Amino acid sequence: MTSPSLHDDISNKPSSESTVPDHQAPIRGSRDVEDQAYVRSLRDVEKPENPPHGRDGRKTSFAGKGDPFGDEEGAEIKYRTLRWWQAAFIMIAETISLGILSLPSALAAVGIVPGVVLILGLGGLATYTGYVLGQFKMAYPHVHNMADAGEVLAGPVGREVGGAAQTIFLIFVMGSHILTFAIAMNSITGHATCTIAWGVVGFVVLWLCTLPRTLKKVSYLSIASFISICSAVLITMIGVGVNPTPNLHLDATVSTSLAPGFLSVTNIIFAYAGHVAFFSFISEFRDPSEFPKALYLLQTTDTLMYVVVAVVVYRYTGTHVASPALGSASRVVMKVAYGIALPTILLAGVIYGHVASKYIYVRLFRGTPHMSRRTWFSFGIWAAITLALWLVAFVIAESIPDFNDLLGLISALFAAWFSYGLSGVFWLYLNWGRWGRGVRMICLTGLNFLIVGIGAAVCGIGLYASGKAIHDESGSRSWSCADNAS
Repeated sequence: MTSPSLHDDISNKPSSESTVPDHQAPIRGSRDVEDQAYVRSLRDVEKPENPPHGRDGRKTSFAGKGDPFGDEEGAEIKYRTLRWWQAAFIMIAETISLGILSLPSALAAVGIVPGVVLILGLGGLATYTGYVLGQFKMAYPHVHNMADAGEVLAGPVGREVGGAAQTIFLIFVMGSHILTFAIAMNSITGHATCTIAWGVVGFVVLWLCTLPRTLKKVSYLSIASFISICSAVLITMIGVGVNPTPNLHLDATVSTSLAPGFLSVTNIIFAYAGHVAFFSFISEFRDPSEFPKALYLLQTTDTLMYVVVAVVVYRYTGTHVASPALGSASRVVMKVAYGIALPTILLAGVIYGHVASKYIYVRLFRGTPHMSRRTWFSFGIWAAITLALWLVAFVIAESIPDFNDLLGLISALFAAWFSYGLSGVFWLYLNWGRWGRGVRMICLTGLNFLIVGIGAAVCGIGLYASGKAIHDESGSRSWSCADNAS
């Protein structure tokens, strides 16, 4: 019995045809050999017998839509340049950034046993849902973002809803990076100046770093970002281990009310919120079929780091753990940790800003020469898009200055769907008409309906929990010069 491939769940039976379905037509250009091999690997993907009404027609309508970056032969700017390990480091830098810093406080809120179970369980589920996103991209190579995926599911309305939701989500995450930058600078400098001023500095630095238009340049910096966050959390763990909280109190489980308890769940979900950018990353792979390698490296790395960091920091700080977790160490250690973490805070924000801006840029110039040419016009439009998005993110960061509350709101509104719920919808769409064919398909169908339900439940209850938490805040720190690191 052979091991399942990336396409097992969307194949109906071995294809007897020698041609490739229209929507899987090879991308023309300098990568013809790789692309032909990639397409041959997809030939077992076949339309189900008697496809449901409308679905086959939609597939036909996407037949003319190829790779979002078009023919790159002779192009000045080439996008499809990422090797799988480069993409893996970008995904790690994007995912293991701010999310890891809230996990020790999540354990303090719900207890170490439920917290670890949630981290492992949600991590395993995120691996499967990421795999499904790869399947969907294989079936519809033109999909570059959630807007394109929404169009496949629901036509023009789905495109607009998906694009708007993705952009709003990414802007909120960008805002969380500006907020974290301000917290870091206040911690390092001892609140040397107004917090709003640090927010402005973060806004300008992050905007300037987002100006390059391709991800390959970012991939090399992502290695430094990974080393940065690993070093920062390691220093914090050593610091709290050497100088633990006196009269330490640890809880295996915690009896808590719905709002604070569920806010901790949404913070754990935020740690796996990188799925929204997966379509964009895969579009820049030299060989998109290698996406599972990058996914498995990402999920193995982030899940292990999340468990180790959350348990160790909580073990030595107990209920007094800070969020972000770097603030749990002594003042000197905290300054060192934040200083070392700055590359991660900045680069992960840049990646989110890049993906958000790239969606708008591709939407404006897809199929035009401006996609691959270096002109003052194309650069000016890209700079204007990035500037506008970072400006909105700055406003969000100053308006919701509590780290956990902001992450909880982001997770409830968007991450619950992008990382979990929508992947279930994509699988059900890909396998329409075959849900009950055999025990395996019945089990997978039940699993994906459950994933959709989890997304809906987290969204609804999480909105209540994060909204209540924001309401209960005094609001005095919004647009304030006060120290947000204390």
